[in-house]
Amino acid sequence: LTVLNAGRRYLKAEDLSGKVFVTSGLGGMSGAQAKAAVIAGCVGIIAEVDEAALLKRYKQGWLMEISNNLDHCIARLRDARKNKIALSLGYHGNVVDLWERLVYELDTTGELLVDLGSDQTSCHNPFSGGYYPVQLGFEEAKQLLSTNPGKFRTMVQESLRRHVAAINRLADKGMFFWDYGNAFLLEAQRAGADVEKKGGNKTEFRYPSYVQHIMG
Repeated sequence: LTVLNAGRRYLKAEDLSGKVFVTSGLGGMSGAQAKAAVIAGCVGIIAEVDEAALLKRYKQGWLMEISNNLDHCIARLRDARKNKIALSLGYHGNVVDLWERLVYELDTTGELLVDLGSDQTSCHNPFSGGYYPVQLGFEEAKQLLSTNPGKFRTMVQESLRRHVAAINRLADKGMFFWDYGNAFLLEAQRAGADVEKKGGNKTEFRYPSYVQHIMG
């Protein structure tokens, strides 16, 4: 319902075939994002840093395909988008790399390859394993978290700034992003990312909450 209603509200589209939804997180309830993309008929690319979580969703049938290669992900995205094929593709990697690759594609080809975007990393708990910084691999980040939590925190906040910068660049070109109530925008704001609503107060964000704007 969230994906369908986002399409209706933001894209003015009842049919989401050929539309692309990019998000992250395949643990807990967020595993449903992949299934939702296929039910809605769109192309869903869902990033996950934890291979165990990714493989679990794949084996359960929530994901149609998995890949750890961004070139392959972009090629599959383009093909499914062009041919209006419903697809759920799990990217084993950091979502920031995925967002920045989509910015690169925009800058080099002029194509905006994503229509809808969101995030379901566990940003209510970003400094204790709910969010992993893009600068490090998953195992390396886990080790840093245990040996130097202060440095881990600094790297998470730097990663959040990069995360938001890429989203903002794509949103400025027409992608519609929403917050899933996972504290992503709040933690990004605390990290100094550009998420405040222009002309709004400090509790207002430039992107909406799915509760108010999509499900409400």
